[in-house]
Amino acid sequence: MSNSAQILVSNDDGVQAPGLLALKQALESLGEVTVIAPERGWSAAGHTKTMHKPLRIWQVELADGSAAYTSSGTPSDCVALAVMEAIPVQPDLVVSGINSGANMGHDITYSGTVAAAMEGVIAELPAMAVSLDTSDEAADYGYAAHVAALLARQLLERGLPRQVLLNVNVPDLPPEEIKGIRITRLGQRVYRDVLVVRSDPRGRPYYWVGGDRPLGVAEDGTDVGALAEGYVSVTPLFMDMTAHHLLDEMRGWNLTLE
Repeated sequence: MSNSAQILVSNDDGVQAPGLLALKQALESLGEVTVIAPERGWSAAGHTKTMHKPLRIWQVELADGSAAYTSSGTPSDCVALAVMEAIPVQPDLVVSGINSGANMGHDITYSGTVAAAMEGVIAELPAMAVSLDTSDEAADYGYAAHVAALLARQLLERGLPRQVLLNVNVPDLPPEEIKGIRITRLGQRVYRDVLVVRSDPRGRPYYWVGGDRPLGVAEDGTDVGALAEGYVSVTPLFMDMTAHHLLDEMRGWNLTLE
């Protein structure tokens, strides 16, 4: 690997998020880093793509004085715009994050952070999503950024199979308390959503979805279990969501249109 690597960074917390800045700075040791991220937060936006209205891109300055691009679109839009050459970059690697809050288990279907990495995979680029298991607005992203840079170096040297991305979750612990890295499978999240119903001034109902942070089943071998034990979780995700083990069984149903 040489320092000529082109690394594209995005996120779903917005272009001025502290996790993005820490990630950008840590990756600069590996090559040239280009940032394109949404102008605002898109947490839980999933793999949303803007198709029915125009998108805009403009340059902004990050907190360290460096230049970045921002877009009116979603995390997926940002990566798509970059790989379609709306900005002058030809990335070798896409890294999304560092998200405020873990993305484990079924979270990946909601996560804009993971969706940005998925957009990289669709463009046949190695990609990684990185999250820190925190809800603290003053969280320190430095060590998570260090972990991301270590893994990014591996991706630049080794690559990944087609349709595969890495989903990385880092415990919000002092570095000396993090026990290592585990390669994991997706675990089970337990959501505690609450529907809050209110009325507007005209008496019409409107709804907020709230509730406490999700819990997880800390099963051995899973991302949830790894974080619960103080390990960084690295989960390879495969874009082919087919339930292959059911194909032969379902062919035995002898389905017809009669």
